[in-house]
Amino acid sequence: MIHRTTRKVSLTEEGMAFLPHAEEVLSSVEVARASVGAGSVRPTGTLRVSAPASFGRMHLIPAFKQFMQDYPELKVDFRLSDSIVDLVEGGFDIAIRNAPLQDSTLVARKIAEDKRLVVASPDYLAKHGTPQHPEDLLGHSFISMPGLESFTFQTESGEIQVKPKGQFKADSGEAVRDASVHGLGITVSSTWCAYEHLKSGELVSILDQTPLVTSSAIWAVYPSTRLLAPKVRVFIDFFTEYFGTPTYWDQTCKQQKTF
Repeated sequence: MIHRTTRKVSLTEEGMAFLPHAEEVLSSVEVARASVGAGSVRPTGTLRVSAPASFGRMHLIPAFKQFMQDYPELKVDFRLSDSIVDLVEGGFDIAIRNAPLQDSTLVARKIAEDKRLVVASPDYLAKHGTPQHPEDLLGHSFISMPGLESFTFQTESGEIQVKPKGQFKADSGEAVRDASVHGLGITVSSTWCAYEHLKSGELVSILDQTPLVTSSAIWAVYPSTRLLAPKVRVFIDFFTEYFGTPTYWDQTCKQQKTF
């Protein structure tokens, strides 16, 4: 299972294949000890976490300092990707997602709200006018993301769906937000992504009287086939409390400048 020389030891091909199974056994032992020892078992080992790039960089990394101080015996292997990863195949303990959960083999725990707003820069609105109704978006330049091009709004006469169009599209929430800041058009942004720009006035929220209809949230997901290991439990508990309800970014958005 191992190659050994006088200077180093490394796993053979068979050892590499065996390693995930050994890690799974050790994780099961940790869970079993926790089930009989209640809170006396401190989480140890490596917690492998996958998260969307923008959300992870903006909100998870700043919080990890306190998390690591609270659990010094724990190591974190943190991977940022906007792709939906396979937790089991990738060997992840937990993933952060802001998309609806469609895989029945996963368990989801809500850790934060994900309110979305229609936003634009004051300069863009000064030049092109401010939409007063969702259908007015059809006459504006709209910045979209792949897969997020049709939106449902709640109006006095019921829900309506619009599919605005524009010349600019990007595959990152931060990119469409920044494009809107620079006057390329109107977009839909999560408050966790745009809250600092809303507070500074670089972006303003529009169509507040006809809010978006959405059930989006920030979820922590993990395989349902696994017992909840202490390291996963403390991660969920820590970040649920850290973000709070309402989240700090939604509290900041309440202070935003209006147009």
